[in-house]
Amino acid sequence: MFIRKTRKAYRGKSYTNYVLVESVRTAKGPRQKIVCSLGSLEPAPREHWRQLAHKVHAALGEELALEPAGATARSIADKVQARRARSVPRTGREDTVIGVDTSRVEVEDPREAGAVHVGHQMWRRLELDTILQQAGLRLRPRLLTEAMVLNRLIAPRAEYSMPDWIRRTALADILGVEFTTLNEDALYRNLDKLHPQRERIEAELAEHEKTLFNLDDTVYLYDLTSTYFEGAMHRNPQAKRGYSRDHRPDCKQVVVGLVLNRDGFPKAHEIFDGNRQDRTTVNDMLDALERRCGKRLGATVIVDRGMAFEENLTQIKARGLHYVVAGRQPERNAWLDDFEDDQGFEEIVRLPSPRNALQKKTRVVIKRCERGDEVYVLCVSDGRKEKDRAIREKHEARLLRDLTRLAERIGQGHLKDPAKIHQAIGRLKERYPRVARYYAVDFDADQARLVWTENAAKKAVAAKLDGSYVLKTDRRDLTAEEIWRLYILLTRVESAFRSMKSPLLERPIFHHLQRRTQTHIFLCVLAYHLLVAIEKMFLDHGEHTSWWTLRQQLADHQLVTVVLPTTDRGTLRIRRPTNPGPRHRQIYSTLAVPEDIVKPIRTWTEPDL
Repeated sequence: MFIRKTRKAYRGKSYTNYVLVESVRTAKGPRQKIVCSLGSLEPAPREHWRQLAHKVHAALGEELALEPAGATARSIADKVQARRARSVPRTGREDTVIGVDTSRVEVEDPREAGAVHVGHQMWRRLELDTILQQAGLRLRPRLLTEAMVLNRLIAPRAEYSMPDWIRRTALADILGVEFTTLNEDALYRNLDKLHPQRERIEAELAEHEKTLFNLDDTVYLYDLTSTYFEGAMHRNPQAKRGYSRDHRPDCKQVVVGLVLNRDGFPKAHEIFDGNRQDRTTVNDMLDALERRCGKRLGATVIVDRGMAFEENLTQIKARGLHYVVAGRQPERNAWLDDFEDDQGFEEIVRLPSPRNALQKKTRVVIKRCERGDEVYVLCVSDGRKEKDRAIREKHEARLLRDLTRLAERIGQGHLKDPAKIHQAIGRLKERYPRVARYYAVDFDADQARLVWTENAAKKAVAAKLDGSYVLKTDRRDLTAEEIWRLYILLTRVESAFRSMKSPLLERPIFHHLQRRTQTHIFLCVLAYHLLVAIEKMFLDHGEHTSWWTLRQQLADHQLVTVVLPTTDRGTLRIRRPTNPGPRHRQIYSTLAVPEDIVKPIRTWTEPDL
């Protein structure tokens, strides 16, 4: 053995270190091996280095000691022995039983792990990594896509704050990837890589889910929602002002169309211009559905009254599909005599949906009628009756208030031009279409005043029809109850939109580019795939719960590093999950995911001299 002095330059500074070296024999001849580092402090005068090395060699018991080793040689020998002990594989009690200084035990680097673990396991269950790989995405984009989708599922953030969230969770430990240098620019670029592959990914995912969960593809539920932007959105041609379902008419928006199967799993989605009318989207959505799922002759499409125009039904039938739709208001009025005839109605009790614990049990009476090639179902709901009356009375009060204000403006001379007055009347009729038909409004130019009269007969008809609605279908093989139960499945699309907007925080959108807006919504749809798969597995086990509740319950299952300073061998750090609680175990068991989030990782740190 001998001592060697080394120097290393770093950033213009020179650093000195001393190492203990020994010669060893190898197959390629003698080689020099560093036994241990002695640090930057010179161990002895240079002329004594050889003698000190011999004393260390002797203290290690490798040759007969001719004189006492001395304190310095003894401490170096102890360090060498400790290092050699760690280099030998430990088995049995030598690996698990150590002396620990309990006063210095610490826990560091805690990270949320439970919800991330469940999300990652469901990602694997749906084989999304394989689907992304088949779509041409390399490993890094696939990992970033998973991280972004899990963020939307667990704690939605804008892309600029996602990296901090990722580093605060156990995602790096679970995926085995280091996210230390990750920034938002990498996530924006990943959106651009993902954008061209959205349709292919959605199609393959829907096909895999159909096999995995044994899903029924004979019923398609289609509905629309809107989601708004923050900003002027000059660079996104789809961002336009239109009918806002978010009650934000001041913001530009896009319209999102979503098709689900009867189990609530997404089959296809499309992004439309913000001012697109519902009725004009049906044909485009059917095209998208065929591209994702192929032709499904004989399947039934269910849509709401906003897409129940004759041209929409023709588009559906032209593709070999059936339909169940809610009739529009004028159609309902034509059935007044049948609604007043109590004969032929049967009572159905609608139980609360397992997916909506706040929903109340409601009573509905229905009657089946046939006209031509179509079957009509007349429905009267007690719960809807009160709602219809309240909405009608509220709109009527607002209409009368605005008519009074307009009349005051005319009477005070603030508005004189007859053309502008008629325009104001037209705007009021457009604003309150539900109740404007009960009033005849006109401008008396001779007396320069606004007059309106109530049509009592029409208003009485409306009062009689409160709580009633009409369903129609071209399927003559179904009973009235079967038709009605098919139609109420449409509430699952509404539930999907609520989930995407609330726990998944689809809105508001801050992206200024059309492709990134579309990919942002696509990530929300992927997150909803995970959400609905998780909730379905709980429903299949008879437990009615929501993902929002589950992620709160999983929040305190963490991954930590336990720091164990030993009495003689340095410090042992064990990276491991905390023990799962009873509720954690129940969730993991229901979802059939392992309780062990990651395998414990042991790391030794050398003791200080």
